[in-house]
Amino acid sequence: MRSIKDLFYRLSGILILLSALLYLFAPVIAPWIMAFSVALFTVLTITTPYPGKSIRGKRLYNFQILTCLLMIVATYLMFQHRNEWALAMIVGALFLLYSSIMIPKVLEEERRR
Repeated sequence: MRSIKDLFYRLSGILILLSALLYLFAPVIAPWIMAFSVALFTVLTITTPYPGKSIRGKRLYNFQILTCLLMIVATYLMFQHRNEWALAMIVGALFLLYSSIMIPKVLEEERRR
């Protein structure tokens, strides 16, 4: 079960990136692909809560939830053909990058204690 979830998580991330690139060439199709992939990414993120007890880890997990909300906003802006969607995606990507780097470190620190 875990490997299927990981596969869908990675697939949704790749589709998000591809739809952002596709928006340059096909602005009518790209928002639909983005909506599907963001919905999948959000469902997978919400159904995989932070496994540890650390407050810092829970805060990092909340960053991931914030990222999902920012991607939903970006998708809406994409449907409205507003260029601000890119800004929302960049901010979300920075939060996601930070949390995905730090969560394994926090989990490892919790295991050592």
